[in-house]
Amino acid sequence: MNEVGREQHKHQILEQLVQMSCYLGAPGNEYVVLGEGNTSAKIDERTFYVKASGVSLTNITSEGFVEVYSEPVLEMLKYEHLSDDEIQERLMDARVDPNCPYRPSVETVFHAMLLQLPNINFVGHTHPTALNSILCAKRSREPFMGHLFPEGIVCCGIAPVYVEYADPGVTLAKAIQRGVQEHLDTYGEPPKSILLENHGLIALGANPKEVETVTIMWDKIAKILLGTYMLGGPRFLTEEQVNRIWTRPDEKYRQKLIFEREGEA
Repeated sequence: MNEVGREQHKHQILEQLVQMSCYLGAPGNEYVVLGEGNTSAKIDERTFYVKASGVSLTNITSEGFVEVYSEPVLEMLKYEHLSDDEIQERLMDARVDPNCPYRPSVETVFHAMLLQLPNINFVGHTHPTALNSILCAKRSREPFMGHLFPEGIVCCGIAPVYVEYADPGVTLAKAIQRGVQEHLDTYGEPPKSILLENHGLIALGANPKEVETVTIMWDKIAKILLGTYMLGGPRFLTEEQVNRIWTRPDEKYRQKLIFEREGEA
């Protein structure tokens, strides 16, 4: 790709990222408030966009994102310990434009790692109120040990990665990395969603529509889960039923239609 083509590609990716971020940050959705949450998009094998620290997803513009080199961010995962100052310094040094006035989000590390996964080009991290009502509970893991209805499987995958609370930054990124690897070893493909204890949701996708859909469906799942506990708790689908839904050709076709980019058929 020549320089003109690359700049056009970057502009298109950034435009999609802005639109996705504004949707995830819309107040009526109750996915984030104030400066919560962060999003990212892969540009190529070398660089990606990530939300700047402290910038609100609501009405975010292209100026709210920082272009970052992947390699120096991924290098941070190899260290046993990095101080807060060292992490901030390394994130600033990873910026493609050293004159950029913004600092990449402290959670840039897990974005860099997740964007290396096959067919993952966009990542959205939010703190949905309904979902966090469960993730912040004493028995937070229990409700996610099964599936409630077919659409949840089709949209959010055969199983989420559940990550116990970890300090945001490199520590959290390492915990996510371990959980994702276990998922890859078990199912042979990347997860579509990661549940962070006492924290929130990470939705992964090949395109913005997929990230939005995963987030929407987890919000619905959380609300239904909370309702089930008013009548004795969730009645999960059996493992056989889940596997059948996940492998049905018609469900795969439906998934494809749901996840397609807007304007494509």
